[in-house]
Amino acid sequence: MNRRNVLKSIAVASLSTISGATLANSQHKPIHQMPERLKAGDTIRLIAPAGVIYEKVRIDIAMENMRALGLNPTLGAHVHDRFGYFAGTDEDRAQDIMDAFLDPNVKGIFALVGGWGSALTLPYLNFDQIRKNPKIIMGYSDVTALLNGISAKTGLITYHGPNATSRWNSFTTESAKSVLFDGNSPDYSTPQRTGDALTVHNNRIQTIEPGTTTGQLIGGNLTVFTSLVGTPYLSDMKGKLLFLEEIGESIYRVDRMLSTLKLAGILDQVSGVILGGFTRVDPDGDGFGNFALMDVFERYFKGNGKPTYYGALFGHIDEKHTIPIGQNASMNASKGSFQLK
Repeated sequence: MNRRNVLKSIAVASLSTISGATLANSQHKPIHQMPERLKAGDTIRLIAPAGVIYEKVRIDIAMENMRALGLNPTLGAHVHDRFGYFAGTDEDRAQDIMDAFLDPNVKGIFALVGGWGSALTLPYLNFDQIRKNPKIIMGYSDVTALLNGISAKTGLITYHGPNATSRWNSFTTESAKSVLFDGNSPDYSTPQRTGDALTVHNNRIQTIEPGTTTGQLIGGNLTVFTSLVGTPYLSDMKGKLLFLEEIGESIYRVDRMLSTLKLAGILDQVSGVILGGFTRVDPDGDGFGNFALMDVFERYFKGNGKPTYYGALFGHIDEKHTIPIGQNASMNASKGSFQLK
């Protein structure tokens, strides 16, 4: 995600005026809790916590997606707003989030799109009220900041999965329904399809450091997740299962962000790493001497004793699993799969 000013913006947001409720909540030690499952006919709220939606037809598509899931979608008050490249001011986007949590008729909350800006809503959220009104909240990409921030502050399990405007193909839909509606503990494996080729090309499982491990799932978009380092909105990483994805970044920027996680001690604390889609992540320029993406991955993960594999189905790819942040899972890097516990 080409957001070169993310770290600077987060620092500014962290120094901005924070509500008294947020300050009061900062000492609370979260206990992970599962929100109530969705069922057919439930009313859900669509929010825009980050980027502005320029094409109104995308909101129509999102509403139709939710109805096709058997849900009754409603819109946050500010989803049509525009403040620069945000869907309204930070305070207004945060208000839509709070309104969704506090409305007793709303059973789930889905982000419309990512973009940039979810992190800027965090200082304006009342985490005590969110903790007392637990609900499913789901999205991905920039929504990584919101999901991890809420999880860190409240202990609520949040969901890294398709946005409401995503392409809900059969694989993506079945994964979401299995987790959000049925409460299943699916096996998160990647089908190794050859298609019309002699061997697997797309979504090929590549084991970087073999082995098995367990831990609470945490992660999302690499750029956004890295921007939370040093803020109050990132959970204790000890023993966690870290999952990461990215889009549209040069390989050297992926290298730089992984170095931040390494220098911050995070890569040493986690029990293992699951790498999903790294879409359009290419070398910066041509010629000899460039690292391939796998070279960077092996630099940080190979030989460190932390089971790691590449090729999981989440991120900016067509087929997406829905992953609960904060839930325990077991992972087998040798086979390239993980399973909820």
